[in-house]
Amino acid sequence: MKHNTKEDIIRMVEEDDVEFIRLQFTDMFGNLKNIAITTSQLERALNNKCMFDGSSIEGFVRIEESDMFLYPDLDSYVTFPWRPQQGKVARLICDVYTAEGKPFEGDPRYILKKVVKEAEEMGYTFDVGPEMEFFLFHMGENDTPTTDTHERAGYFDLGPLDYGENARRDMVLTLEDMGISVEASHHELSPAQHEIDIKYNNVLTTADNIMTFKMVVRTIAKRHGLHCTFMPKPKYGVDGSGMHINMSLQKNGKNIFDDAEGKLGLSKEAYHFIAGIMKHIKSMTAVTNPLVNSYKRLVPNFEAPVYIAWSACNRSPLIRIPTGRESAARIELRCPDPSANPYLVLALCLAAGLDGIKNQLTPPPSIDKNIFELTEEERVNLGISRLPASLNEAIKEMENSDFMKQVLGTHISEKYVKAKKAEWDEYRNQVTQWELNQYLYRI
Repeated sequence: MKHNTKEDIIRMVEEDDVEFIRLQFTDMFGNLKNIAITTSQLERALNNKCMFDGSSIEGFVRIEESDMFLYPDLDSYVTFPWRPQQGKVARLICDVYTAEGKPFEGDPRYILKKVVKEAEEMGYTFDVGPEMEFFLFHMGENDTPTTDTHERAGYFDLGPLDYGENARRDMVLTLEDMGISVEASHHELSPAQHEIDIKYNNVLTTADNIMTFKMVVRTIAKRHGLHCTFMPKPKYGVDGSGMHINMSLQKNGKNIFDDAEGKLGLSKEAYHFIAGIMKHIKSMTAVTNPLVNSYKRLVPNFEAPVYIAWSACNRSPLIRIPTGRESAARIELRCPDPSANPYLVLALCLAAGLDGIKNQLTPPPSIDKNIFELTEEERVNLGISRLPASLNEAIKEMENSDFMKQVLGTHISEKYVKAKKAEWDEYRNQVTQWELNQYLYRI
């Protein structure tokens, strides 16, 4: 694979008639940030001389140590297709470094790179394909977002029932223009809910692609007069949005999860990987499902996976083994939602799986029946536990996990827990409309 040089970037900027370059990076919670520079500052940026104030970024540093530098990943260069054809805008995804020239420990991309390096030292590369779900709602007065929609389309419906069909088509075409391959797209189960599946790629590229995906989908939605939200559960009474993660490990160019002679066509490494994720998933949930709102999706009534189990036969467990694998054997983790930081989610998935392989962990037997229909006693007898039921429970699991501290590092672990505790406290202290409706007039 050819990698871009500084000279390649300078040449492409000239050939593409680019006037602005956005230097993009991600904060602790997965929010995309950027600094825009003109082409006159490009050489300076390519020499890692662009500085910014890190004290204003969530989860970064204190004001006393705020100077941080952006180191562009030259292979991430791409132009924005929706911008003017003359005087185009391009972007470079950046790593964050300290003033001392060291990788910043609070940079989520750096956290993922550390785990990728560990996998490479074991001879593995990690391939990931995400399934991204989102809602498209109407805009209100003064371009304020709403949760309103006139459509009543359901799973796999098409136009004219699917009001978002044209917008989704333009999203896919724009993603393809930017070098992100799309495997499929369709209307999801709930009205105004959609899914676009990104083709598998190496894990770092996939995490970058998820960040780009969110930016593209929001931008194209707005051009269609719609508001895109990756909020996990924006409406009561309907299914929420997930970000299912399809994963496989490669070694010497071969998918090592694949074993035609193994049970379900999976290798022993695949089962170790499953066991590693199941071992650590409770502590991982504060990252895979990071919002108060995330846990309103994780309820049994709406098909979201809340029970820690695996199966090849149904979609109720946490981990599913998709059929029709042949040499593309993979496992699908179904609990993450699209509000999560993809760098941290994928770092944790890989680290947990590697822990399973290193320690040759064995998963429990598969649960080949609908877990939602089992009684609590039956689930206990089968040894099935459930994910944390609230952000508060998830944060407690994270706080008590040596695994999470090891993977995320002290900086992110401490700042993340502190911020999420504050978020939970703020939510807990709210007086909601539901409470007013229930109690105000009769108590």
